Amino acid sequence: MTDGAQSGGLPDEDREGPRPRTAVVVGGGLAGITAALSLADAGVQVTLLEGRPRLGGLAFSFQRGDLTVDNGQHVYLRCCTAYRWFLDRVDAAALAPLQDRLDVPVLDAEGRPGRRLGRLRRDALPVPLHLGRSLATYTHLSLAERAKVGRAALALKALDLADPALDERDFGGWLAAHGQSARAVEALWDLVGVATLNAVAGDASLALAAMVFKTGLLSEPGAADIGWAHVPLGELHDRRALKALDSAGVRTVLRARATSVSRTENGSWRVEVPGETLDADAVVLAVPQRETHDLLPGGALDDPGRLLEIGTAPILNVHVVYDRKVLGRPFFAALGSPVQWVFDRTEASGLRHGQYLALSQSAARSEIDAPVSVLRERYLPELERLLPGARGAGVQDFFVTRERTATFAPTPGVGRLRPGARTKAPGLYLAGAWTATGWPATMESAVRSGIAAADAALAAAGRPRHRLLDHEEAA
Repeated sequence: MTDGAQSGGLPDEDREGPRPRTAVVVGGGLAGITAALSLADAGVQVTLLEGRPRLGGLAFSFQRGDLTVDNGQHVYLRCCTAYRWFLDRVDAAALAPLQDRLDVPVLDAEGRPGRRLGRLRRDALPVPLHLGRSLATYTHLSLAERAKVGRAALALKALDLADPALDERDFGGWLAAHGQSARAVEALWDLVGVATLNAVAGDASLALAAMVFKTGLLSEPGAADIGWAHVPLGELHDRRALKALDSAGVRTVLRARATSVSRTENGSWRVEVPGETLDADAVVLAVPQRETHDLLPGGALDDPGRLLEIGTAPILNVHVVYDRKVLGRPFFAALGSPVQWVFDRTEASGLRHGQYLALSQSAARSEIDAPVSVLRERYLPELERLLPGARGAGVQDFFVTRERTATFAPTPGVGRLRPGARTKAPGLYLAGAWTATGWPATMESAVRSGIAAADAALAAAGRPRHRLLDHEEAA
């Protein structure tokens, strides 16, 4: 039974306290947008502050000549119920459709002729049989390796995600202890894990890795079906989000960076931005952990220094525009190459002639500061190795985008550093993919954190929970 459901017929003012009538949300990424929408939907008067001239946080678009470019390729899975709610809420679900059924082409640059292409796909069968045929025919692993992968998957499924000891272990060590070869780690576990965790197995918390694989591959047959935006991200996370905020009555202020957050004498909150002072019953800080640390008033967390211990991990994105079509499928993943995942962004970017490919390179600490000329010399030959059509094709543009602090680092022990939505200061809440959502730093985690922060603010007064949380708790 949820917080709101067990309160009987008591009026709002007779529960734990009066519901917040006004709120300020600091940060206009997915977490902040979600918190603002959730509060506004409950009747709260909300002001959303964003320091940039746009919404969307680290999932945004920009113009490069005639192209509309995403800063990086972002995908979600069918199991990402919170992000799917967000898409529905901003009327954008049709613009970011899901695959009918999981199907990932995997190209091995070093594979023998006729065995370069493998596929990870599911059948319409119960878990874990839905992946049985795909694993049995996966050409990038030997028969013995496939059998050991199956046994490791069953062991992973048996792990208790509530066990705090999992967070102290690294995923790579667990895989080795369960008979996984270096090739199996590269061709399967890291293929999925690096893209979702932004870390190789040896650097990742077993708790987060187990959560990804148990939820995405071992929960429901369709949980890992992949979805992605077929339009620029800015259409979803900026334009449509802003329209939804306006319709909900949220006042959105761009180019407004909060400089301080403090309690007033009457117990309400005051947020300072250049040229304006905002008073509110509740405040949600939906900004990165270091910025949150700098804005937190004294006593809000027992040990605010822990926020600074949450590391960050970069993502490098390589963008290549060819004068002709070189890739005949929407995306693929690569082995035996520095290339990780490649997506066709031609139509979404507005390119009229040729083809535009975007390479998403996670866990890119060794390359994040490399000069464009070095990256060009590294990646263009690799694309030619993987894609015969790229050999001889003209390169019309080559550029990179760098997110040096794209995600929090999912290292062992990070779980104890991630705070929840509530603070020790009544009326002050935290949101962001780096907070304690149980998920790695994904769009799903960001949206979940925004829902959790709004839910905490409303629950303090006994207000009904967000319908997504009600549904999941019932399940």
